[in-house]
Amino acid sequence: MTTPDPDGLLAEQLLRLTRRVHRIQKRHLEQRELGVTPAQSRLLRTLAHYPSPPRMADLAERLEVVPRAVTTLVDGLEANGKVRRVQDSANRRVTRIELTDEGRAALRELRGVRRSAAEEILAPLTEKERQVLGVLLDTLIDGEAAQRC
Repeated sequence: MTTPDPDGLLAEQLLRLTRRVHRIQKRHLEQRELGVTPAQSRLLRTLAHYPSPPRMADLAERLEVVPRAVTTLVDGLEANGKVRRVQDSANRRVTRIELTDEGRAALRELRGVRRSAAEEILAPLTEKERQVLGVLLDTLIDGEAAQRC
């Protein structure tokens, strides 16, 4: 007879929730017909946080992906007019990525997509449960419990 593994069950629940969040976000993106994948959405949001256009290597580091993955995402976003590659004024060998007006408009739409997807996911929870979940998620993200041990 095997004993239940509560940590294994929690890990499986987190993975299943992550997949569900991804599916719901993807469906909401497709419904809005933005022509943006969830991964491209993440790159656009990340790009918006830079005060000036970053290098692709900077984006890869911030997104925690290999540079080739960023190249593929940028290619797709550039083809849709949401970003553009610009030459660095201080070093011609460096290429930077900047949002276009269309990219900024897509970001505004993406905020609505994220809100509607989040509302769908959180619909079964009460306001109090949402607050508790927020605190728990912050703890997991920040790793505070691990530091207290």
